[in-house]
Amino acid sequence: MAKPDRVKLEEPGRGKDPDDPVGALLKEYPVVIEHPVVWGDMDAYQHVNNTAYFRYFENARVKFCEEIRFSLNPEEMRGMGFVLAAIDCKFIIPLAYPDYLSVGVRVPSIDSYRFEIHHRLVSHSLRKVAAEGTARVVVYDFQKEKMVSIPKEVRERIEELHRK
Repeated sequence: MAKPDRVKLEEPGRGKDPDDPVGALLKEYPVVIEHPVVWGDMDAYQHVNNTAYFRYFENARVKFCEEIRFSLNPEEMRGMGFVLAAIDCKFIIPLAYPDYLSVGVRVPSIDSYRFEIHHRLVSHSLRKVAAEGTARVVVYDFQKEKMVSIPKEVRERIEELHRK
């Protein structure tokens, strides 16, 4: 497989600027993090291993939780927490070290018991979408050991985040 053309590696900060080609690809994503590709993300085929994409998505979901003020500590949330019910990834172009990535998160759908999180991963050096994924998330009561409805205040914070 031929390696894609890369532009000069630039410092982070591009994913949040809608006038930048990277930022333009993430304009519909209210939460964006930046993440370096580190040497340890590479595999024997000289590209980022597929498992690393899921870690990048996870880091963006953690930032999403911070943005909506949803603690990842179930004790702070009355024994409730988000549980990843399913996740997928569409790998579009290979990534390699060195690079910076911008990872966007948005919630296109939410119902009583679950919501979807769309992830978009953009390479700074390629200035292209490298991967997209969808996570299906439920709220789980760890004391009762069952799925519960999304608390009203959490739903409102998610909706507010998307109105900004």
